Amino acid sequence: MAGQITGLPSNAYTPLKEGEKYIPYVPPSEQPPEFTTRSVFWGLVMSFVFTAAAAYLGLKIGQVFEAAIPIAILAVGIANLYKRKSSILENVIIQSIGAASGLIVAGTIFTIPGLYILNLNVNFLHIFIAAIIGACFGLFFLIPMRKYFVAEQHGLLPFPEATATTEVLIAGEAGAGQAKILLQAALLGGIYDFCIATFGLWREVVSTRVIPLFAQIADKLKIVIKLNAGAAVMGLGYIVGLRYALIIACGSFVSFLVLIPAIWYFGQHFPVIIPPANIPISQMTIEQIFSNYVRHIGIGGIAAAGIIGIIKYSKIIVQAFSLGIKEIFGGARDSTISAERTQRDLPMPTIVLAIAITAVVTLLFFRGMIVDNWTLAIAALLVVFIIAFLFSTVAAQAIAIVGVNPVSGMTLMTLILASVILIQLGLRGPAGMVSALIIGSVVCTALSMSGGFITDLKIGYWLGATPAAQERSKLMGSLVAALAIGGVILLLSKVYGFVQTPEHPNPLAAPQANAMAAVLSAIMGKGAPWLLYVAGIFMAIIINFLGISPLAFALGMYLPIELNTPVLVGGIISHLVIKSSKDPEVSKARKDKGTLIASGFVAGGAIMGVISALLSLIFRERLQTGIAHKPVGEILSIILFIGLCVFMYYFAKSAAKEKNK
Repeated sequence: MAGQITGLPSNAYTPLKEGEKYIPYVPPSEQPPEFTTRSVFWGLVMSFVFTAAAAYLGLKIGQVFEAAIPIAILAVGIANLYKRKSSILENVIIQSIGAASGLIVAGTIFTIPGLYILNLNVNFLHIFIAAIIGACFGLFFLIPMRKYFVAEQHGLLPFPEATATTEVLIAGEAGAGQAKILLQAALLGGIYDFCIATFGLWREVVSTRVIPLFAQIADKLKIVIKLNAGAAVMGLGYIVGLRYALIIACGSFVSFLVLIPAIWYFGQHFPVIIPPANIPISQMTIEQIFSNYVRHIGIGGIAAAGIIGIIKYSKIIVQAFSLGIKEIFGGARDSTISAERTQRDLPMPTIVLAIAITAVVTLLFFRGMIVDNWTLAIAALLVVFIIAFLFSTVAAQAIAIVGVNPVSGMTLMTLILASVILIQLGLRGPAGMVSALIIGSVVCTALSMSGGFITDLKIGYWLGATPAAQERSKLMGSLVAALAIGGVILLLSKVYGFVQTPEHPNPLAAPQANAMAAVLSAIMGKGAPWLLYVAGIFMAIIINFLGISPLAFALGMYLPIELNTPVLVGGIISHLVIKSSKDPEVSKARKDKGTLIASGFVAGGAIMGVISALLSLIFRERLQTGIAHKPVGEILSIILFIGLCVFMYYFAKSAAKEKNK
């Protein structure tokens, strides 16, 4: 099979024949170091650091950084710090613990910023408890399904992300070259973005206004193109690839080059205020037209895309429900004591008890901190329990098939259902919105955790890890990530904010949370621009019929254009690197090296973004040089960004053909 991992058995990716058995990379009979002090320590460090990085980047551009592969590469590199080299199973544990970061972040940033957007009360305990409860539900509901997904479906489900991570871990046994490239790129990207965010040595966002002619076009016709010149966003575009990046960028082009000029054309001569705006279109800037009208079309598209995803997975939901009942309550499990090491899960009685304890804690959490009576608390618990149980396996199977978790659509459905139930029980207004968003946060985290953890379990299955060790380690990583995400969100809300105000003129985008808040606000009675949402819904349906990802396109419409154009630039570089050689082996080697560089840019830029946020909170504007706001700052930014792109292209092209090494 093309791309097969050297070292794995030949039947690693193919369905097993009758009577055939898969023997993992580390056979069950061996007992190498696995759940050790070293693997747990480094895994927890990774969980904390990448939680901060993923939260910053996710809230800024709406894309959660997938930490599994960079953490796997770093785990391989860390082994060189010790006399005894780390075994591959220790690296599996490091990766599993660390990857909890992205899962907790995805579950939290889709919902919690909505509390800020709706001007509702937020505190650390709300964020932490909702995150850890959701993680526990996601883990404990998935464990009984492990054997079905990773063993019984062997060779039938592709597991794209698990395959890539396994390749990294296997390749890492031969040396730490990949980790070195990643760290070098992270250092370069981190310093580059740190200079922008902390010192303002050059402008972060450049636009066509830098040319006088295009500045006149922007003023008279409301047509402008902007670009964020950061390393992290461009690196993300390389990883995404040209096709997906182009879909996102096209969404932005429709917003900024079609809809905004059209709205300006019809509204510039009429001094009439059209809701939801509070000033006439004739007095609006490009950014105001976008935020008051066009962005709402994108929100409708995001919501519709999520529902389309649920409809596509409806058959899986039915299968998952029957399978879950059989596995958890039917007792149809092998004995964990007699099972060989690579088939040994946490005992089923322990799982059932853990689910019961989590349910009780959830009930007490809702009653003690969210709602004021037991009826509402029980209703909230039932919504969380049923939907998390029902959709956890949907998330897992979606990841196993295409590597994409439709968690946003399932969370949106949860919010709508929870809101309707709470309204029927007499809870609406601010209290109702807080309750619905916390319910959504718990469910979103549970589904994110289920989808991500099945990847870890498949990696462990291929390599020969002990499932029980992975399950314990994931719980530890989730605890640290839940603690970190609470502090990071509070920090970012103070420094950047999530709503545009005089104090926060350039807030973080938080697109999914804005979509959730808009829908919730409408349901709870504040009113909403429904016609714009409906337009977005029909747009998503039409885009879906064309065979294009409606979620990617709608996300592009919603996000400011300056965040999507560098993603397109990164995608173009990826395409050029792939096409730089007609030899498939050389092309693959160059693409893989570029992926390492891009991952370094993303990780370094995102981590430095969090550090910059902390310094900004401490020093405010005292570290800014002021150069960024001058014309020379914009020109310098363009030159340096082009240089960064050229560096990525030629450094990726320097990868030699593997067979010539």
